[in-house]
Amino acid sequence: MHNTQSQAFSPVSDAEQHARRELAACYRLAERMGWSDLISAHISHRVPGEPDHYLINPYGMLFDEITASSLIKTDAQGTILSATDYPVNPAVLVIHAAILEARPDLACVMHLHTRDGTAVSMQEHGLLPASQHALVVWDKLCYHEFEGLALDDEEKRSLVRDLGTDKKLMLLRNHGTISCGATMGEAFMLMYQLERACRMQVAALGGSSRLYPVAPAVIARSAAQATQIFGKEGFVPVGQKEWAALLRKLDREDPGYRN
Repeated sequence: MHNTQSQAFSPVSDAEQHARRELAACYRLAERMGWSDLISAHISHRVPGEPDHYLINPYGMLFDEITASSLIKTDAQGTILSATDYPVNPAVLVIHAAILEARPDLACVMHLHTRDGTAVSMQEHGLLPASQHALVVWDKLCYHEFEGLALDDEEKRSLVRDLGTDKKLMLLRNHGTISCGATMGEAFMLMYQLERACRMQVAALGGSSRLYPVAPAVIARSAAQATQIFGKEGFVPVGQKEWAALLRKLDREDPGYRN
């Protein structure tokens, strides 16, 4: 579905402009982290004040090309609500639309196909409680069985069911990863923790030695500590400080995302 630049659309509010900059920054930072997959992965941001509308990448642009103004505003049916010459990836309507519609507590969703995240999704045991990074996200993680390419509306129901009402990270079996957050910083930092845990696990399993086990009691205590520190009632909002620091770095080195 395409729109021409001559079509009339509603003016962009200050709140939407802020969301656009946050999302464009996330695409640029994801590229710097090595998380992109040419034009195939996608990250979304709900439009503030418009719960049924969200922003997504133009299908055809690389992550490091995306700017605030180039992002597409759309709804769950794929109606394009902003000027663009690009279509929306059909998979976006299954993954992002389903999650944002079912979870009003969330505003941002990241879906990636990284080497290490996908590798762990392919391993029968999934993520192992073998590193501090894994334990930090242990109680936030769920799994979703592979059902083919994410193009079928039927998968919306199973995806939402598997995510539940409180999980914010998902390993899509044989496919990739998902992170969600109330803010862009939260979604980014949860993905960062998961990706780091997956990278460490892939590296460790590549050796000839068995992994050193973490005691079950320590696993439970570590997960509880992570919730205490980084959970809803924690004293450090997830991603707040890290996201602010990353934006400062991006403004120094790659401010074009704001355009």
